[in-house]
Amino acid sequence: MHQFLFLIWTLFSFYCCETSAASAQKWRSRSIYQIVTDRFALSGPSYNTSCDPSALRYCGGTWQGIVDHLDYIQGMGFDAIWISPPFTNVEGFTPSGEAYHGYWPQNLTSYNAHFGTVNDLKNLSASLHSKGMYLMLDVVVNHMLPPNPINTTAFSSEQASANPKNFSTGVAPFTDVSYFHQPCWIGNYSNKTEVEQCWLGNETMPWADVNTDDAGVTGILSQWISKVISDIGVDGLRLSTVKYVSQDFWQTFTNEAGVFTMGEVLSNSTNHTSAYTEVMDAVLDYPTWFKLVPAFSSPQGNLSSVVDAAVDSQQSYESGAFMTGAFLENHDQPRFGSITNDSALRANAMVWPFIYDGIPVLYYGQEQGFSGGAVPNNHEPLWRTGYNTSHPYYKMITSLNLARKAAINSGDYFLTTPMKFLRGADGHTLAVSKPPMLSLFTNVGQGFSSVVHWNITQSVFRSREQLVDVLTCRVHLSAENGGVDITSTNGMPKVSLPFHKTIGRWSPR
Repeated sequence: MHQFLFLIWTLFSFYCCETSAASAQKWRSRSIYQIVTDRFALSGPSYNTSCDPSALRYCGGTWQGIVDHLDYIQGMGFDAIWISPPFTNVEGFTPSGEAYHGYWPQNLTSYNAHFGTVNDLKNLSASLHSKGMYLMLDVVVNHMLPPNPINTTAFSSEQASANPKNFSTGVAPFTDVSYFHQPCWIGNYSNKTEVEQCWLGNETMPWADVNTDDAGVTGILSQWISKVISDIGVDGLRLSTVKYVSQDFWQTFTNEAGVFTMGEVLSNSTNHTSAYTEVMDAVLDYPTWFKLVPAFSSPQGNLSSVVDAAVDSQQSYESGAFMTGAFLENHDQPRFGSITNDSALRANAMVWPFIYDGIPVLYYGQEQGFSGGAVPNNHEPLWRTGYNTSHPYYKMITSLNLARKAAINSGDYFLTTPMKFLRGADGHTLAVSKPPMLSLFTNVGQGFSSVVHWNITQSVFRSREQLVDVLTCRVHLSAENGGVDITSTNGMPKVSLPFHKTIGRWSPR
């Protein structure tokens, strides 16, 4: 049966129109705005629709709503968006709430009607492309949820029978229990086989683990994703729950997809994460994130630890840190604003992804100062803000995107030059050189009574070169030897570029 379905998917895919895929190299110059589709924008002008994240219910965000607010996203300088998984999910209120987030797939052959029609999704793709922007879909292939919770004991018995039956006509394309791993729960996360073959969830709400070790299943999923990419016009994929699926599967799947792929490997170990960089284009740089957050959460944070993690990424990953997604927040983790309300610490942490070797990823709502804690409180509705383009963080992010584009277009090989780190002797300052950009960080916080001082004696610019701090538009000069001597008040970061690289983007003062 597996081979038969694989043939059907192959023939189905053959007759689809091809799409012009964006290469990994093209994605390197992009910056990505991550959207929880249900919480970004409603269809129509209403901004007053109630939405309580703690209720764990759909709030009404749609693909058309995203189309209506693309100017808001592009206005910050983003040229790619990553949206929630778009496929049909389990319906109704489960023991863990409704599937508004998209990570409980039930039918991969149809699209989530809560977000709109398939034509709405195609229109989103077309609208993005008309603006020179890319579309990244979030994809889940590790597990599926049937309409009714699975009795795992009965499921195991059915798998053992000579002629296993369909356990749910609502699950597609895998309707037969033989397409799934034998039920078991992950008890030891150091056991790779257990992690890849046992189930997520629990007895109350088990997630049936797809048997991606089976060649027929791999073929079905590979042909399925090719069809989705072609039908919708997809430029890239964000791969969910990567470490729960074998690397052999990902090698086949990503090759068949033929578009940029970036995987989520939830781990604080570069050694563990690095293996996945050999089977997909990029990974979200979680090992660095695990150090970034505490480093800037308080004046007691360890800046050297985030440098060490970043250097490990540069040295361990297949393409260094260049093929990573650099982020501060996402839908799975508490917002940074829930950890500290110190404006200086938040500013320093927000700068990091934009000056990193990899691709910056901003989680929706950061630009409005959202501060929701752990899931589901970090899934706030954006429409309550009225899409305020005057918010200080919106303006700051706009400047950071402009600075990154200016650096990319400078001719100084910004995208292929690895960061170099100059650690401050006091433990509270850090300089990151990535020509033609120099970024200066501190974690002293907004309450620091003295000025912060960076004295960079190494040559990072030309002698007596006019520089502009892109966050304040203030101009200063490099030293005779190309170093810099800069101060900051209130613990704020600095991002400097040669002024001649920024003409037309900032007005100095």
